Amino acid sequence: MNDNAEFIAYCMEEYKAANRITGKELIDLFKKYNILDYIVSCYGALHTMGGLAIAEDIGSLIDDMKNGTPR
Repeated sequence: MNDNAEFIAYCMEEYKAANRITGKELIDLFKKYNILDYIVSCYGALHTMGGLAIAEDIGSLIDDMKNGTPR
């Protein structure tokens, strides 16, 4: 597994745990809001953050997208 794949898995697990959702809910949410591309494109910044901060950042992005606020 390459570094990006490991980091993506880490981000997914942190978000899932922080929000107490199932794996299926996580996959559906990440697909709907294209979060995997966000993680890859922001790797440089995200990998310097702790797990909770990553989960909060992803949650904030999803909330913004739900409300129609682009980032």
